[in-house]
Amino acid sequence: MAVNTTPEAPLPVGEVSRLIGGWIDRLGAVWVEGQITQLSRRPGAGVVFLTLRDPSHDVSVSVTCYRQVFDAVADVVGEGARVVVLAKPEWYAPRGQLSLRAAEIRPVGVGELLARLEQLKKALAREGLFAPERKKPLPFLPRLVGLVCGRASAAERDVLENARHRWPAVRFEVRNVPVQGVHAVPQVVQAVKELDAHDDVDVIIVARGGGSVEDLLPFSDEQLVRTVAACRTPVVSAIGHEPDNPLLDHVADLRASTPTDAAKKVVPDVGEEYERVRLLRDRARRCVRALVEREERGLAHALARPSVEDPHRMVDARAGEVTALLERGRRSLRHQLDRADSELTHTHARVVALSPAATLQRGYAVLQRSDGQAVRAPDEVAAGEALRARVSGGEFTVRVDA
Repeated sequence: MAVNTTPEAPLPVGEVSRLIGGWIDRLGAVWVEGQITQLSRRPGAGVVFLTLRDPSHDVSVSVTCYRQVFDAVADVVGEGARVVVLAKPEWYAPRGQLSLRAAEIRPVGVGELLARLEQLKKALAREGLFAPERKKPLPFLPRLVGLVCGRASAAERDVLENARHRWPAVRFEVRNVPVQGVHAVPQVVQAVKELDAHDDVDVIIVARGGGSVEDLLPFSDEQLVRTVAACRTPVVSAIGHEPDNPLLDHVADLRASTPTDAAKKVVPDVGEEYERVRLLRDRARRCVRALVEREERGLAHALARPSVEDPHRMVDARAGEVTALLERGRRSLRHQLDRADSELTHTHARVVALSPAATLQRGYAVLQRSDGQAVRAPDEVAAGEALRARVSGGEFTVRVDA
């Protein structure tokens, strides 16, 4: 229950420590899993002191046990080992210190570790963290390569030397961190986050040499897997050797079998690129040369045609025909005009011969009544009727005599 206190009526430190101890004493024994980071076995002492650490969350707690409890597993348990402890929380009031009193210690076997990793793998896969569509492509030539590895490790040397041998101008941003043990996970996570936040880093390599299943456990940690899954920068996993397969390999954008393989996959080979450029240049030259030669042949073939070689020859060959046709047309037109003129002359002569005017010129006259009708018979007129007489030289009026 909560304790009522005020600034005027505070609790002494001893009382607070006593209350905390009372609360903790009411807790029962619990099974706790962690990694042993410190182990103290003084000769002749009846108590063994341990420090149990959670590598994923950077939390530690002190553990004490009787020597006979630890001696039961002393042959298989040491610093760095993962264990499961049945312990009861204890509060040491004079120092205000929490510890665990272990009644039983069990080492975590490789088979059990692998089973837990398989369960974690399936859970993360169901969340989609390993889905292929989440993988980001690596840049062809990164401006800056981030490298997370152990200090002065073979993995660091392999990546740097092979990358610079392939592309001498490559630049690295290296973060040296512990790659095994209790401090590995938080520091690797922090290094990945720093490199992911770096604006110039285009790809991140997480590298480590080979090791046992226990040595590679930090690279199967859930916190590290989720950190890599959240990165905006492509991440390459280069952990151990070909048979090793930590969970980081599944969430990374690219898995490299070794650190050397990571350098080959991240950085192009300058010699290969020069050769590729040379081949492409030669291919382009051949294509251009073939195109020019084809066009030259086409041009030569076109120039060899008679119409292009001597363009006036066709005109000259047709000039005589044009002249003959022109002359023939002129003759035909002249003949038609002459015949039409002859016909017109004959027709004119006939018209003149048959014209009333010609008859009038011979002394004849045409009598017309007042309505303009010509008189053809004597009975068509009446006595005293006035008629108009038309002769060659004009017309005048005449009257019919009875």
